[in-house]
Amino acid sequence: MASKDDKNLKQVLDKIEGMDEPARGVMRRMHDVIVAAAPELKPRIWYGMPGYAKSASSPVLVFFRNDELMSLGVSEKATLKPAGGKDGLLIPAAWYFQDLDDVTEQRVAEIVRAAVG
Repeated sequence: MASKDDKNLKQVLDKIEGMDEPARGVMRRMHDVIVAAAPELKPRIWYGMPGYAKSASSPVLVFFRNDELMSLGVSEKATLKPAGGKDGLLIPAAWYFQDLDDVTEQRVAEIVRAAVG
């Protein structure tokens, strides 16, 4: 019998596979970047899209969406810090993107690791 984590992973992968191209390919890469950056995170469907938490029953920390625009976000349960500098006390929590390149993937990995704490 498959574990809860295995079932959740299958649901996330099925969700990604059900997306139209080019989003499907981009979201596959996003999933891979997230799990490589924080292998301890467990994927599951969260509000209809992929989310990543420390366990099947703990709060989602990082998620991505494919609506009119593709986006990456961190939830209020993630480790959040003000940006500082010109952004002052604003806390970055969401980013829109159209594709992923090496620089963007590196930044996503940094965001994920920071969100996990």
